[in-house]
Amino acid sequence: MNITIATTSHQGTRATNQDQTGEIIGRRSACFVVCDGIAGLPGGEVAAKIARDTILENFDGEQHLDAQSIRQYVTGANAAIRARQRQEAALAKMGTTLVSLFIDRDYSLAYWAHAGDSRLYLFRRGYLFDVTTDHSLVQQMKDAGFSTQGINSNLLYFALGLDESRDASYSDVLQLEDGDVFLLCTDGFWHSFSEAELEQSLHMVNSPDEWIALMERAWLNQETASPAHAGAGAEGAALPAHRADNRNIDNRNIDNYSAIAVWVGSPQETTLMHSLPDAGRFMPSKLG
Repeated sequence: MNITIATTSHQGTRATNQDQTGEIIGRRSACFVVCDGIAGLPGGEVAAKIARDTILENFDGEQHLDAQSIRQYVTGANAAIRARQRQEAALAKMGTTLVSLFIDRDYSLAYWAHAGDSRLYLFRRGYLFDVTTDHSLVQQMKDAGFSTQGINSNLLYFALGLDESRDASYSDVLQLEDGDVFLLCTDGFWHSFSEAELEQSLHMVNSPDEWIALMERAWLNQETASPAHAGAGAEGAALPAHRADNRNIDNRNIDNYSAIAVWVGSPQETTLMHSLPDAGRFMPSKLG
């Protein structure tokens, strides 16, 4: 099974980039990880690095995958964060989001797991097929049918390191099809796009590198032009998210963002519907 990827991570205007990304593409299986350290509490970048490193260190791309192994990778990452919390009092409340994708290349199977509000999107034949559900207060209110007006969209009720009694969310096993596309990204990235815009952008490119580049251009244009998006995406844990001092880009507070695009087979053969110059017609406010 052919797998091609593109990765991006940007600091925005924050003092540090608390995001971590990583991947292993082995002979039999592959693993992709995106983590976003929780702002407002000390050690978010430490928690993100521990989670990323623990999963990648334990993953073996020469072995086939199963649901139990994937659960062990994720619970192992959470345990490693909790152990570090006990060792260092200053890091006792650190936490991180996680979104991870695991692909068995021999059997064309995919599994994923997530904690917090970093997301995985799956596109099949060019259209959104599945997306993870955020572990956030806003998502809980939506699911219960209540208004979310006035609620801080950055408040999480679960992430790695925050609650030892909870576990991450795990997908069922998915049989892959040629042309499937995955996007793993932090909230600093997905806050800027509707699902329709993600679909439209996918229809205009021939490679994951082109797709990421197109979305980055749209992201940057929007974030530097619209005060409504300034600061979107800084997570908090049961308290308002900390916001770093504005530093540049028109004095706006722009969050870190990170993403990994994973293409299985040849998506462009089923998704390419428009030329790249058409992008301005579909996302004029972001590419104009």
